[in-house]
Amino acid sequence: MVLFSVAHPDDDVMGAAGLIALHREDRDLRFVLLHATDGEAGEIAPETGVAREQLGAVRRREDEAGWRVIGRTPDRHEWLGFADGELAELPAGLLEAEIARVLAEERPDVVFTFGPDGITGHPDHITVGAATTAAFTRLAGDGGPGLARLYHAAWKQSALDRLNSRRVADGLEPFDPTVVFHPRGVPDEQIACTIDQRPVLPLIRAAFQAHRTQWAPFWAALDDRGWHSAAGESHLVQAWPPRPSGAAVLADPFEGL
Repeated sequence: MVLFSVAHPDDDVMGAAGLIALHREDRDLRFVLLHATDGEAGEIAPETGVAREQLGAVRRREDEAGWRVIGRTPDRHEWLGFADGELAELPAGLLEAEIARVLAEERPDVVFTFGPDGITGHPDHITVGAATTAAFTRLAGDGGPGLARLYHAAWKQSALDRLNSRRVADGLEPFDPTVVFHPRGVPDEQIACTIDQRPVLPLIRAAFQAHRTQWAPFWAALDDRGWHSAAGESHLVQAWPPRPSGAAVLADPFEGL
């Protein structure tokens, strides 16, 4: 069983869609998806004509449409409904308790969330990642089943360096890791698992396009080469259990379980 814990609709496209697409024929795999917010404070692509007050409900439907594109919808989809952009302002422990409730009910083998950098420095990403990590590590020591691995999604530094080199060659500014919404790199040696998503890259792209209100640059501006560079691989840091020094990089997060 696998559980993805993210902040907004479309976070799961880049964090989960590739892995689930690769395993979409495995009917023994239970897939649980948790969204902390409906994404109602996000951008709205002008051509969609969606009103601000409608955005949260629209983004839920877009997320569901994206998973239909993948061909494997979640077995359980938990929408916590907290305010978008305000996760860091929640009472202490509230988000962790809600995530722990789902983890305790499901006892997934593998859990994915954001790391301390939130990938892009987004405060909601950082907050949901910290809450999920705290809930996981607390439950993982209770002697119950599951909860074998916790992964944090990451940009591999060498991959980000290559992407920035292409941006500069194309006359664009490189991403600045001090700016919110710009990707942060993780040292290559910290990567525990690299998933080759190239066989399902067209599905990932189509699933993202289903998020019509969010289909805007940077993603909408990418050509085929850009998509290959940005989403051809998915990189993960193993947050729990501690990864032995020098351990081989896995090709699948379920490998060895």
